[in-house]
Formats: sequence, structure tokens, C-alpha cells
Amino acid sequence: MSASLPAPLMASRKLVRTSLLAAVCLAALTAAGCQSRSGLGDITGSIGRSEAQPRNPADWQAESQRWGKRYDASPKERDAAFYYARALRALDQNAQALAVLQGAVLVHTNDLEMLGAYGRSLADNGRLKEADEVLSRAHSPERPDWRILSAQGTVADQLGEPERAQQLYQAALKLAPGEPTVMSNLGLSLALSKHLPEAERVLREAATSNRSDVRVRQNLVLVLGLQGRFGEAETLARQDQSPTEAAATIAYLKRSVSQTNSWDVLRAGGSKGKTTARKPEAAMGEAPKV
Repeated sequence: MSASLPAPLMASRKLVRTSLLAAVCLAALTAAGCQSRSGLGDITGSIGRSEAQPRNPADWQAESQRWGKRYDASPKERDAAFYYARALRALDQNAQALAVLQGAVLVHTNDLEMLGAYGRSLADNGRLKEADEVLSRAHSPERPDWRILSAQGTVADQLGEPERAQQLYQAALKLAPGEPTVMSNLGLSLALSKHLPEAERVLREAATSNRSDVRVRQNLVLVLGLQGRFGEAETLARQDQSPTEAAATIAYLKRSVSQTNSWDVLRAGGSKGKTTARKPEAAMGEAPKV
């Protein structure tokens, strides 16, 4: 596909890796989707623990340099590897992040959070079957983790298993009721399954949360556009974009969904676009990926 996304969408693509529109662009989703790579803060949730996540590329770059120095000095240190890999993922340095985490899980064999980050990183690198297996071991039935369940859901969607994906999102929502990142992933999964009214309902509910962000609204813009309601979609898009940017977004969406094979394109792209969570954590623009 020769058309390029407007600058605002490119900037948020990591956060919106779960986004179907990002999916169309990359097919023509990028696992992540919409993630959100700062989404990454994945759309499905951050891989970080207690530290607040950086919010922009400059902050992530500083985070990468800080933890990279510490990792170089002590590559077996748990936090050095964990947070260095997190920053690398946020910067889309996926192969390097995977290399760091591959070594870390061999050292920290009982660290489920590290295992979860490794599973997300495998998904970032397109190794979906491996990611699915690793994520299934990153928590236990006795101590389920909604972020991992949501990440598993994005991988299942990418593997072409929407029913399983939606079951995983529902399981995540039982642990984290109303969590907007999970609902965003669920809404996009429903859209890929052509259940557009239900997708809209879920995304509208997610958008009302005080924890919601631009990614959720952008995914709702997408679903409204898929239903041909471009006027409503543009009005919503203007909450986060200038009139010119919103018009460009809707024009791109119109071109995308007017293709005779638009659903095939969306499905193929969406399989790559979710935020396996942040980084998961945005929408048309990271999931959070997952």
C-alpha cells in the first residue's frame, strides 16, 4: 500500500499497534500494537513493575542509556536486564530487547514477570507460537495476571484465533474490571470478527474510563469508520487531532476500508498490530504493546 499515515498516526503507532488502521498501513496491524508502544506501555499493560514509565521517545532514549550502562556493567542483574529491555522495546529495538531477555530468563528462571516480558518480546519479533507458549507459563491458575492474559489474547488474535482471544480478554476483565487497555484490545478483536456494533459498545465503554487515553478513542474512530460513519469518526478524531490532521485520518480510513478486500487486509494486518499489552499499552496511532 503506497499511502502513508499522517504524522500523528505514525507517532502513536507503537501505542496503537493493536489498531486496525495501523494494521492496514503495515499490511499494505504491527504487532503491538495500535501496544502502543509506549504503547508499550502496552495496550495490554506495561511490563514494568513499580517505576513510572517514560512517556515520550526522548525519555525512553534516556531510560535506555541509563539502564544500558547498568546492564553492560552487570548483565546478570535482574532490574538492569528488565528495564533495559523495556526501554529497547519502547524504542522498537525489538531484536536487541529479545537478546537481553533471552539471557535474563536463563538466569532468573523463577521470575514470572521476566518471563512475561520475554513472551511479549517474542511476539514483537513475530515468533507468535513461541510467545503463546511462554506467556502461558508466565502466570498460574492460582495467581493469574490480567496483563499476561491480555497479552495472550493479542497473540491469539495474531494467530487467527479470535474466539480464544476474546475468551482471554474476558478472563482478564474479570481480574481487572473495566480496564480500558483490555477493553480496547477486545473491541478491536470484535471488529476483526466483524462484530462492529459490539466492538463499538466495548470501545465506547472503555472511552468513558478516567484511565482511558487517546489510543482508545482512536480505535473507536476506526470502528466508526468501518461502519461508514465518517462524520462521527471525524468529530471524535478532533478531540486529539487538529482539524487538518483529523481530516487526513478520515481520508486515509476511507481509502483503506473502500478496498474490495478490506476485511482481508484488516485481518492480515490486525494479526500484527496488537499490543502483545502497552507496549498491549495505543490505538490508531501503541497496545499499550502488551
